[in-house]
Amino acid sequence: MFLRTRDQLSKFRKITSPKNQIIVKMTNLPGKILLAGLLLSCQAGFAQTITGHTAAFENTPNGKVVRAWYTAWEKADWNLLTHTLADGFTFSSPLDDHINLSAVQKRCWPNAGKFKSIDVEQVTMNGDDVVVIQHGNTTSGNYIRNLDYFKVKDGKIMAYECFFGPGINYPTNTGK
Repeated sequence: MFLRTRDQLSKFRKITSPKNQIIVKMTNLPGKILLAGLLLSCQAGFAQTITGHTAAFENTPNGKVVRAWYTAWEKADWNLLTHTLADGFTFSSPLDDHINLSAVQKRCWPNAGKFKSIDVEQVTMNGDDVVVIQHGNTTSGNYIRNLDYFKVKDGKIMAYECFFGPGINYPTNTGK
C-alpha cells in the first residue's frame, strides 16, 4: 500500500491503532469463514450430484448396475437382479434389517413387476456409495417416492437400503 498524503497516513494510523485492531480483525472474520467453508467443501471428496436427465449417471459403471437393479424390479427379472448382486448382498428397509438374498426373494420379490415405472430423480455418487431419489408409479396406480442407498463393490451391489416415501406399505402405499 502506498500512502501519498499526510491525510492518508493519518487515516491509516487510526485504523491500525491497537484500539481499532479488533475492528480490523473482525472485518477479516467473514472472509476467513468463507475461505474455511471453501476449503472444507473441497475436502468433501469428489461426490457428484446429478439432477434432471440421468444419462451421465447411467454411463458410469456404478450407474449401470444401479439402473439394472431398477430394471429388474420393473420387469420382474430375477436373473437380471441376481447378476447385479455381490456375494453376501444385504437388503434393508424400514421393514427389513440386512436380510439376505433368499429372504429378499421370499419377502420382497413378489412385488416385482408391480411397477409401471421407476424414474431416477436425483443421484449422488461418492466412490462406491450411490444415493438415489427415485419415484414412479405402480401398476395399481399408486405413487412411490423413495431414497435408496447402494454400496457397490467391483461392479456389483453389496448392500441396498431403501427409505420409503409416503406410507410404509411399499409398493402398495397410498400416499400421494
